[in-house]
Order: sequence, then structure tokens, then C-alpha cells
Amino acid sequence: MTVRVRLRVAGVDEAGRGPLAGPVVAAAVILNPARPIRGLADSKVLEPEERERLALLIRQRALSYAVAWSDAEEIDSINILQATMLAMRRALLGLAVPPQQVVVDGNCCPCPDGLGFECHFKAVVKGDATVPSISAASILAKTTRDALMCHLDTKYPGFQLSGHKGYGTPTHVAALNAFGPCPLHRRSFSPVRISEEFDDLEGLEAI
Repeated sequence: MTVRVRLRVAGVDEAGRGPLAGPVVAAAVILNPARPIRGLADSKVLEPEERERLALLIRQRALSYAVAWSDAEEIDSINILQATMLAMRRALLGLAVPPQQVVVDGNCCPCPDGLGFECHFKAVVKGDATVPSISAASILAKTTRDALMCHLDTKYPGFQLSGHKGYGTPTHVAALNAFGPCPLHRRSFSPVRISEEFDDLEGLEAI
């Protein structure tokens, strides 16, 4: 009789690479085959209520999960791609159970050096729609980031972060032009950089 051995697979995904403000958030999830979760999908195609319902089930039923992020200062310092890889590494380091395989949404993987475990890494384009563990990670990353941006809205209410979550909507760009960037803004991103340059020009004209 052949015994099929299931590998502990950690799915990894991120949320928030494109916004003008806030962190990029990554999650790593090892699902438990004995406690399946129906309805896992790319977080972007799910309604907010369904994302929240699934996020709760993932936290309850996963063999292990972890969420981590890189903030705006790190994004400006090392660029958004490297900051995303850093957030993914932090999420993997947060897992209570070491994975035997890591599958990452997209076309590149974080560096495995120094993670404390050895396993195969694989990048899967559109994996958030096809690989359940990556779908679960995308849901945790998205719901965590959305909740964080809603919390940060109370600290920086003029930007209406709870509505657009830091993305470059007309409302956000108008607030950015009116108030200038706050500590959450990614100054290496062109709309924010242009806003800062415009403020500098106004200051010169006032001299």
C-alpha cells in the first residue's frame, strides 16, 4: 500500500503594493487538510463581508499563520519590491510551524537565507486565484491591511484612509494636494513626490 505524505505548504501573498500611503502587508498560511475551508479565492474578487468571514475561519482552522508588514519609510528606503519581499520574510519567520514548501503569489520569491528552515520555494503567477493556501494568505493580508488603514484614519482623518485605504483615488490625491503628505505617505511614489515638490516651490515663491 502506498502512503501519500502531505507536505506542509505555506502560501504567501501581499496586499498594498500600489497605494500612495500605508504599509505593504504580507501573510503566510499553512492550511490544515483536516479542517478544510470552503470558498477560498483571490481576496480582490470577494465582497468585504465574505473576506472577513473567511479570515476568521482561516485564523481558527489553519495549521499556522502569520502576518507582517513593511512601513512607508522602509518602502522609500529599499523600494516597494524589496519591501514586499521583506514583509513576506517576516511573515514566514512568524509561522509557529515550519513549512516544507513555500508557494508565493507572483513571479518572484523572498530570499530563503536565514529563515531557519529549508524547503522549496515556488512563485505562482495568479496563485491567489488557483492555490488555496495563497488565497488564504491574500485574504489575511487584505483584511489586516484594511483594518490597519481604518485605524490609522483616526490619527490622520483629513485623508479619509478608511475609504480608499491609501490608494490614489481622486479624493486622496485632492487631500494630498491640500494638506501635503503625512508620515504614512510613500515619498518615493510620484504623486506624493510631486506634491512635496509643489510645496517646495510655493515656499520659494513666498521668500
